[in-house]
Amino acid sequence: MSTKKRILFIANEISPYLELTEFAEIVNKLAVLSNDNNFEVRCIMPKFGVINERRHRLHEVVRLSGINVTIDNDDYPLVIKVASLPNARLQVYFLDNEDFFKRKQIFTDDKDKWFDDNGLRTVLFCKGALETVKKFGWPPDIIHCSGWMTGLIPMFIKSAYKKEPVFSNSKVVFTIGHNTFKEKMGANFIQLSTINDFVTKKELETLKDNNNVALFRTGAHYADAITFGTENIDKKLTEEFSKVKGKKIVKFDAESDLTEYLQLYTDLAK
Repeated sequence: MSTKKRILFIANEISPYLELTEFAEIVNKLAVLSNDNNFEVRCIMPKFGVINERRHRLHEVVRLSGINVTIDNDDYPLVIKVASLPNARLQVYFLDNEDFFKRKQIFTDDKDKWFDDNGLRTVLFCKGALETVKKFGWPPDIIHCSGWMTGLIPMFIKSAYKKEPVFSNSKVVFTIGHNTFKEKMGANFIQLSTINDFVTKKELETLKDNNNVALFRTGAHYADAITFGTENIDKKLTEEFSKVKGKKIVKFDAESDLTEYLQLYTDLAK
């Protein structure tokens, strides 16, 4: 039996598949670095339509077929695909859905208009990622979430999924990045985030501003550790989360070799 500690990276961007901010490359480096330092690593991200399946050699994982995500009493099927991260023996899993992820634009249309369903897409990805891990039967010791689209996951793990055995020993790291959009997530976003009343409105208080900052705030609030993924962090978030009692903090360092992340993972996995 493997004695390696397990790290799951959940991100809305990972190099070379999708690079929206500089942190996409850092997630790649962290996954490879962890893999090279005796951690067992897997990654999950959305299968946006701009990702070239042939170039990156994605293929469907048949054993993970049949995952349906229920949100606000509607069921959404997921297709799970996988590829091997170039130059590393570790797997990246992609969550696909015909209606929400296949479109050839990511968060805005070809006229740069914010998609009205980005809120639902976010909830679908967050819950879908956790349902996929349940289907794996692969309990992670560390779950590192990065990107605003993962902001609900730490809260879900501490609320709706807290009794799931696969997450019973998981520690969550959340990376705060820089704001990349100004739009609101939609009038029904908080209701959708209750995922059929498994999450209370009180637990969603951090989402009340319903925007990019609110998603970062929610992820950081419920995480066991916080990292800063850029020097261009919203000032309110910097002041709020630079020193939080009971949480390990990793500040941004442009010259870092990322070994402080390895130490963080090791400390949390003890």
